[in-house]
Amino acid sequence: MGPAASAEFLSRLVAKTPAHCDQEHIPTVLWSDPRVPDRSTAMIAGNNEPLPWLERGVRGLQQAGCDHIVIPCNTAHFWYNELVELGTPITHIVDAVAQELIRLEVQGIIAVLGTTATMTMNLYQNRLIDWECVTAQGQDAEQVQQAIDLVKSGFVSDANKLASPVIQSFVQKGAQAVILGCTELPLAITQSWWLDIPVVNSIDSLVNAVLQLDR
Repeated sequence: MGPAASAEFLSRLVAKTPAHCDQEHIPTVLWSDPRVPDRSTAMIAGNNEPLPWLERGVRGLQQAGCDHIVIPCNTAHFWYNELVELGTPITHIVDAVAQELIRLEVQGIIAVLGTTATMTMNLYQNRLIDWECVTAQGQDAEQVQQAIDLVKSGFVSDANKLASPVIQSFVQKGAQAVILGCTELPLAITQSWWLDIPVVNSIDSLVNAVLQLDR
């Protein structure tokens, strides 16, 4: 839904694909429609305004010949069950993150950063049952949401200044990994060398899940 996150997903997919020529890359169709009503606002308000737009996107991809779909937007996955009923397999973004946590052998407490809606509606907490999920609260939660909004507005460096201290505070509190559970956040947190724990971002997790599909 976010055009920057959509473009970043496609860019990372190309970069991570082990191809030696054009023909070895994955045939891809990107449906980027920023007119989809805000997913976070809809979830908090308890309405389904984004759903018809999301369904139109799935049908458009089906008509284009796609046989598998991924959605580089975390909050869109609140409508995952409705979308998967349209008949095309869809990789759930939280399941992709879980696979990364398993690959990295992460156990114990994991910190999850995302939109206010993603956190309050327990998108990650309800699916990552093998880990203890902690989320930002109070001012920290507001900073994360502001950072996401800044990325959407094109102010990536300002977003980094807001999100980085929140991540550092989780490390100090004993988190064993940090999940960037909004696809805007990896655009702000581009380096994690200053951390002693893994930073798992949902864009790369989705890319890795795609690369594991049979082609």
